[in-house]
Amino acid sequence: MVHANDERVTAGGVDVTVSGDLSHAAAVAEVITACVVDKVPARLVASDATLWGPEAESLAAIRLGWVDLPASSRALLPQLAELRERLSAEGLDHVVLAGMGGSSLAPEVITATYGKKLTVLDTTDPAQVRRALGDDLERTVVVVSSKSGGTVETDSHRRAFEQAFLDEGLTNDQLAGRIVVVTDPGSPLENTARNAGYTIVLADPNVGGRYSALTAFGLVPSALAGVDVEQLLDDAAALAPALAGDRDNPGLLLGAVLGAAANHGRDKLVLADTGDIVGFGDWAEQLIAESTGKQGRGVLPVVVEGVDAPGFDHAVGADAVRTVIGDEEIDRPDVDLRVSGPLGAQLLLWEYATAVAGRVIGIDPFDQPNVQESKDNTGALLTKAGDDGPLPVGEPAFVDGAVEVHGDAVLLDGASDLTGALRALLATVPDNGYLAVMAYLDRLGDTDAPKLRPWLAEALAGEQVTFGWAPRFLHSTGQFHKGGPAVGVFLQITGANAEDLDVPAKPYSFGRLQLAQALGDLGAITSRERPVLRLHLTDRATGLGQLLDAARALADGAAR
Repeated sequence: MVHANDERVTAGGVDVTVSGDLSHAAAVAEVITACVVDKVPARLVASDATLWGPEAESLAAIRLGWVDLPASSRALLPQLAELRERLSAEGLDHVVLAGMGGSSLAPEVITATYGKKLTVLDTTDPAQVRRALGDDLERTVVVVSSKSGGTVETDSHRRAFEQAFLDEGLTNDQLAGRIVVVTDPGSPLENTARNAGYTIVLADPNVGGRYSALTAFGLVPSALAGVDVEQLLDDAAALAPALAGDRDNPGLLLGAVLGAAANHGRDKLVLADTGDIVGFGDWAEQLIAESTGKQGRGVLPVVVEGVDAPGFDHAVGADAVRTVIGDEEIDRPDVDLRVSGPLGAQLLLWEYATAVAGRVIGIDPFDQPNVQESKDNTGALLTKAGDDGPLPVGEPAFVDGAVEVHGDAVLLDGASDLTGALRALLATVPDNGYLAVMAYLDRLGDTDAPKLRPWLAEALAGEQVTFGWAPRFLHSTGQFHKGGPAVGVFLQITGANAEDLDVPAKPYSFGRLQLAQALGDLGAITSRERPVLRLHLTDRATGLGQLLDAARALADGAAR
């Protein structure tokens, strides 16, 4: 619902409406004026790498290819149509995507929105990997997506599927017809794929992973799953001319809101969708958090379950911008920002707005300086432990049923049970801070785990709570956790694996890799002296049940 004092810009099928009650509205107007004076819209669509300052220029010069994708990606359409026709003729209609971060999140939202089935494998959880390996393998084609070609998770997925196909009796030639590789020209993965005879689709190397939704990384798996990706590009192209303008530019307005809000203390972007675009928040979360969360600044997306969810509907602090994504009219005074339009246009819109916000905040929106840290920690832990040595899990402070509680004595503050440990952790969340729940679990098997977010948000009654599946969040909000404002508090959840799964031709299993990733990220957080509690579920079902009961009890107590 648009009100008299709202500011609304509509162009190219996209509508951005900003509430007139937004406290930093004057700052938004100042930002837009400054951008117009500096010719930011025209310079951005012309791929001007100087927009973010001299320190960012060299990277920006090779990261602005996304601006032209609505036109340049059309060259992929004949190849994609031919590839889909061939695979369909061979009865290969079950598409599995092995990829992380930008390589997986965009295809996931695209296929879900268009109602097409795509199995996204972006985990090291052995149960989830095993499930994917056993699902209609005779009809399966695997898309292996990695910009660098060296992503450990994706490399492990590729090896696992290669072995599974061979175990099913496929010859090497038959196996080659089951794997499609999407990567940058010259990457190690391209060389591996050529030697194996796999189908290769090369992506634009001048686009970073989180801006790659309309490149081969987003389009190949989506097209093979049956999405009309030409329509996706058409919708983006309809918006593109407006993004060059100084007036009636929805991307400029959205970017100005994000940047000005962050600069004035409203640095939590609470995202709720109305169902028009399925799972959009998870994609936007990576784009915004990884692009802006650095140098102690940034915008933290908080993906909530709906407009009535804790964190959106009540008791939110002054640091939140409540945002609705979708076409449904919602007449509520607590909605600060409404964004609607078709998916292709929205993908381009938010990429543009994030780049503008980066300039306003004063950071480089194309680097991710802290993502590599957790990766390096993981590798070091595996190397130090050797093939069979134990990983440094440490001794728990105490055990409550099926949950081992790991945390220092100061944090636990005398707690001796799970509920007390959670209460002690929540007490450390500062004003205008946040709690990040990081679940190293099975996204398809441990499906109740996301219920922790609303219950813990209810218990906090004012500060924001995010939920992330691991290790996918390491390629997303993991950057913000370490590089953004130092106001985060962290709850890490790991779980025992009833049955592990070896990574072929590697000295570690998926379960061992998963635990090393958790401990590696834990080290990155503790080295910054930020509050963190690790809960290890010795029995996943029982332990998760205990944890949910404890969170619910805290929420109920806060509500009374």
